[in-house]
Amino acid sequence: MIDYPTLKIIWWLLVGVLLVGFAIMDGHDMGVGTLLPFVGRGDDERRVVINTVGPHWDGNQVWFITGGGAIFAAWPLVYATAFSGFYWAMLAVLWALFFRPVGFDYRSKIHDPRWRSTWDWGLFVGGAVPPLIFGVAFGNLLQGVPFGFDDYLISSYTGSFWQLLNPFALLAGVVSSAMITMQGGTYLAHRTEGAIQQRAVRGTVGAALLMVVSFAGAGLWLKFGGIEGFVITSTIDPAALPDPLSKTVARHAGAWWMNYDRQPLLWLLPALGVAGALAAAALAVARRTLGAFVASSLAVLGVIGTAGGAMFPFVMPSSTHPNASLTVWDSVSSHLTLGLMFWATVLFMPLIVFYTSWAYRVMRGKVTVAHIRANEHTAY
Repeated sequence: MIDYPTLKIIWWLLVGVLLVGFAIMDGHDMGVGTLLPFVGRGDDERRVVINTVGPHWDGNQVWFITGGGAIFAAWPLVYATAFSGFYWAMLAVLWALFFRPVGFDYRSKIHDPRWRSTWDWGLFVGGAVPPLIFGVAFGNLLQGVPFGFDDYLISSYTGSFWQLLNPFALLAGVVSSAMITMQGGTYLAHRTEGAIQQRAVRGTVGAALLMVVSFAGAGLWLKFGGIEGFVITSTIDPAALPDPLSKTVARHAGAWWMNYDRQPLLWLLPALGVAGALAAAALAVARRTLGAFVASSLAVLGVIGTAGGAMFPFVMPSSTHPNASLTVWDSVSSHLTLGLMFWATVLFMPLIVFYTSWAYRVMRGKVTVAHIRANEHTAY
């Protein structure tokens, strides 16, 4: 059996892998949905766009579901506290996601321009809103979330929905939205040709540049904008049972940069985010679209990894009761639970990756207007 402290670190890494996998796989579906009304200039072109992701989107949605399930099982206190504090934000995500299955299934059922246009904009909402809200949530995590625990570890959230929409959090939302749009643009450029591909490339370049500027702006804001980070000032026993109230936490400016000062190699993560986005834009312009998608995926890894590297070991800091902040060490499940989940992941994760790879290989190739017109009665 793997020891408890090691399992805590492993599950921090695995949750990060699931978040990155969600942003890369389901992210390119959402990015395509965001670009749909703008790169498709007619019904045939929009059907081309939809058919690039139509066969895969529901499978990629599993990354989102698995990520939520992993947080529930590995970090139950984080799950309970986050879904209480971000309740209305999570509902907004779910309401937006409702447009995706019905949009994909119903959009082409009726030959009516108004009907189809309505569902096209519904798919846009389902693709654009979740990344924005997830980015806003990350922005709030970096500032701290107003929550606390009573003696029975029942959490209470003292903020409001509108407090979540603060300027720094909205900037983080821009980073997330631009990142996911870039991811979708590179995938769309790879799967299409002609005028649709040209518009997808322009969308990719615009989103990549916006992501780089906003990502750098958010980093400078954290460094010089007066946002205080969190640091544990008491002794931590990594093998101790979960108890978020057993530590002392202080806030001070520059705390989110301490890990980067201690481990300079972590600077490779923000560098990867910037370089990957710029490379994705350049490769897309050069029509090296597969390379652009890989570069965009590496940028996603860099951006999410940057946030994780800065916050470690914090998972959900508390702005009102810093000592109640949830960390990798004190918000996890039992040793037995983490161990069983780890071996289940070792068994099933390769199968999921293999099946996904096989499905994309079988359905590879360009989707064209000619193909759409020759297959008028396809599902999408």
